[in-house]
Amino acid sequence: MKNKYIQAFEDAMTKDVVIPQFRAGDTVSLGVEIKEGTKVRVQAYEGVVISMRGEGASASFTVRKMGANKVGVERIFPLYCGSIKTFEVIRRGRVRRAKLHYLRELTGKKAKIKELKTYNK
Repeated sequence: MKNKYIQAFEDAMTKDVVIPQFRAGDTVSLGVEIKEGTKVRVQAYEGVVISMRGEGASASFTVRKMGANKVGVERIFPLYCGSIKTFEVIRRGRVRRAKLHYLRELTGKKAKIKELKTYNK
């Protein structure tokens, strides 16, 4: 049971933000606002969602991508963050776990996630 003031604040924070439905295993592309001194730019960040946690305004998710020289880079994003300008789900992954931390030890083809097949009837 949340305090009514906290609940009202969270509702005000989350009402205008449109986030597509996604889950662990999905490949997402984010446009993240980066501030460097007085300059502001939007940087693309694309990777696999390996975990989601929390609920409401405090929800967050972890995205893992392969950086330069095959080094894995993970970044945790708050779901309702002002610095996320664009949010797009590129492909849906077929996974059987809620947390995909096992991907950290896998490389190459073993780290590949199958695409979820959806049939429109």
